[in-house]
Amino acid sequence: MTTTVTAPVADTRPVTVRPLTEIGADCSALARGAAVLGTGGGGDPYIGRLLAEAAVREHGPVPVVQVEDLPDDAVVLNVAMIGAPTVMVEKLPSGAQFAEAIRSLATHLGVTPTHVACIEVGGVNSTSPIVAAAELGLPLVDGDGMGRAFPEVQMVLPTLSGISATPMALADEKGNTAVFATVDNRWAERLARTATVEMGCSAITAQYAMSGSELKQSYVRGSLSLSVAIGEALVDARAANEDPVVAVTAVLGGTVVFEGKVADVERGTVTGFARGTARIAGSGSDTGLEAVLRFQNEHLLVEVAGSVRTTTPDLIVTLDAETGEPITTEGLRFGARVRIVTAPADPRWHTPAGLALAGPRYFGYDTPAVRHDGTVSEGEHA
Repeated sequence: MTTTVTAPVADTRPVTVRPLTEIGADCSALARGAAVLGTGGGGDPYIGRLLAEAAVREHGPVPVVQVEDLPDDAVVLNVAMIGAPTVMVEKLPSGAQFAEAIRSLATHLGVTPTHVACIEVGGVNSTSPIVAAAELGLPLVDGDGMGRAFPEVQMVLPTLSGISATPMALADEKGNTAVFATVDNRWAERLARTATVEMGCSAITAQYAMSGSELKQSYVRGSLSLSVAIGEALVDARAANEDPVVAVTAVLGGTVVFEGKVADVERGTVTGFARGTARIAGSGSDTGLEAVLRFQNEHLLVEVAGSVRTTTPDLIVTLDAETGEPITTEGLRFGARVRIVTAPADPRWHTPAGLALAGPRYFGYDTPAVRHDGTVSEGEHA
């Protein structure tokens, strides 16, 4: 059975994907595709995949529910990693942390959760909810709150719908838990980030508790199914001796904007974020040119030959030039041959409110939001 789902990254054309009904012990396609959508962030997809597959082997497959099939009175809790992805490479979370964060929040709220959901699709944050859902015996929602990954707690579509991030719970690997209630979602980011730094620059959070009806109005539909479709397209293209980068770009409805070799990477962990810049020396048709990637956990801006080519909120994805495998910001290395793909974000990000929340000016870049096709975002003119 197939259905047409509006892809979280393609407002220009629908992508036909097979809707997930359950997640079994092989999460490789989902992890690959989610890492593509994660625009370099969301945590290490390999770590997330291992955690998810171990949880499914122990507890059994996780049922998946489509957003439109959620009861309006469902009690949905989100779980995710918060902190610097570079830290998680060496400071691995335990599988129990994800469920513990949800239990802590549910106890504080006095509710019994009926579903688990992803607040962002990308890296470990698309697979960590599988861990919690498996351990708690709950179904997982096929959607997410962004259609990509962003570095800060408030940068989700539920914020645009007036849904509060708090109360939110944090849990670390030492057994510490904390629950915050804040006046708005920006304050949730500030306080949670401070606590996360004290917890070792990475922690697990449960947040954005919402009803089924609230989720339906604020979520991107079909994110996990689309992730699987991207991951399968990548692997199928390689098996058929076709170009996997072209295959992924086609599913995204995007464009390959640059090809080259990583010439330099400057990266540091600052206030709980992985911040940095990568310079790519052009090859092939881009020989003699240079691209510059600027990131804060996720890729936020790409310049080609000194001009801004694409900015947040549209997707900027770095893929291995030969294999098509997604490369996270912490995985960028000198000498790696890459191709940079840009693709459209959910159209709600291109409203004035969406750009105020996650556009380039919020991150300190003095430029209007530039779409994946090189045009200025329509939200800049509204």
